[in-house]
Amino acid sequence: MGYEAVIGLEVHAQLLTESKLFCRCSTRFGSEPNTQVCPVCLGMPGSLPVLNARAVEYALRMALAVGCRINPASVFARKNYFYPDLPKGYQISQYEQPLAEAGHVEIEAEGGGLKKVGITRIHMEEDAGKLLHGEAAGSDTSSFVDLNRTGVPLIEIVSEPDISSPAEAAAYLKELRDILVYLEICDGNMEEGSFRCDANVSVRPEGSAGLGTKTELKNLNSFKFIKDAVAYEIERQIEVIEDGGRVVQETRLFDVSRGVTVSMRSKEQAHDYRYFPDPDLLPLAVGDAMVDEVRSSLPELPADKRRRFVEQYSLPAYDASVLASQRQLADWYEACVKLCGEPKLASNWVMGELLRLLKEENLSITDAPATPRMLAELIGLVKNGTISGKIAKGVFEEAFRTGRSPKAIVESRGLTQISDEADLERIVDEAVKADPESAARYRAGKTKLLGYFVGQVMKATRGRANPQVVNRLVKRRLEED
Repeated sequence: MGYEAVIGLEVHAQLLTESKLFCRCSTRFGSEPNTQVCPVCLGMPGSLPVLNARAVEYALRMALAVGCRINPASVFARKNYFYPDLPKGYQISQYEQPLAEAGHVEIEAEGGGLKKVGITRIHMEEDAGKLLHGEAAGSDTSSFVDLNRTGVPLIEIVSEPDISSPAEAAAYLKELRDILVYLEICDGNMEEGSFRCDANVSVRPEGSAGLGTKTELKNLNSFKFIKDAVAYEIERQIEVIEDGGRVVQETRLFDVSRGVTVSMRSKEQAHDYRYFPDPDLLPLAVGDAMVDEVRSSLPELPADKRRRFVEQYSLPAYDASVLASQRQLADWYEACVKLCGEPKLASNWVMGELLRLLKEENLSITDAPATPRMLAELIGLVKNGTISGKIAKGVFEEAFRTGRSPKAIVESRGLTQISDEADLERIVDEAVKADPESAARYRAGKTKLLGYFVGQVMKATRGRANPQVVNRLVKRRLEED
């Protein structure tokens, strides 16, 4: 019997507000433990939460970007459970009446083409604290609680079970992350926990309409781990069923070192949390005027930008995908194209040399010393024959590291390309006379030796000779005798 996977993802995205969801404490990452707390986020008696308006705006931006229906009224609820990193004994979230419902994103399907993945709901909630196990000097057997993260604003994005493979799960997660970063409401940093994911995985016989028993995989913090954990869990469940066993609904963790999922606890149901409306918070009413204002402020989203790059600049889909992966990178590229008028050449340079140098220097595009004008100037120098493409790479690297203009570098270093045929004919003649044996072999049919002589000329000119002219002159000279 064949089986198919049914996968749904629950994504938590930390919103880029300066203060927490219900108090004024800072959300800055990396501060000393328990220094960004107050009576509100610590749940002290008598303290009252006040909703962060900027967090509501950011949540609306995401909901509208993925086509959700905005509910005119949503209700904050208390999700009750005990854990050391939850000082109030409950988490303020939304349950029966979330902020937004019924959206979708499109991803590349496993078999090719686009696939629509439904979004069940987007709701707001506060984050819990963080447990540190044996992470202080002399404390291998101790655990600590850092409550700085308590109360940090999150949105939870819950998908429909429309995902069918580990690759689609990773593609969906990446698309969500790109949208959040484009909207500038989340930094998408999975290592710091500002973008994290839980996966619900089940299997069923191929063609079956029913759903199998699902397991939840918690806190998967990289695209690779998502793929690996989901792939392992699918195979594990199939093996359990084929061995005559029964899949148990539970929460499991992914052991990165062994590449396996391990049981953590039995899966809780909604009634286990005893949700009820938070009596300290009024229902959140979102009017049409606010929705329209937020909608009008949305930028061009990644999928739209990819399509436009293909249509407007005649780029391959792969180029468009790479260039549109970051909003600032796409802006940098378009600024260069406007100056040089060469979309494909600019794409090649951005995806090749620019991204290589950014990676080597561990810089983001916003910190790049090189500007779109520099690259446009360089492309112009190559187009008009001032320098060769090979020399241009060295010029661009120097421009990137020093901030000098390519034109100034070329002039100061005497890198102007030699295209004068009279000058090059003399150098070609010297190269052929210097190796009569190879010249004779070429004339005897070893035509690949053409490249050898071209290389000798390029070496003699320190790479400044025009390659096209050299090729033509070398071939003509070798075929004279």
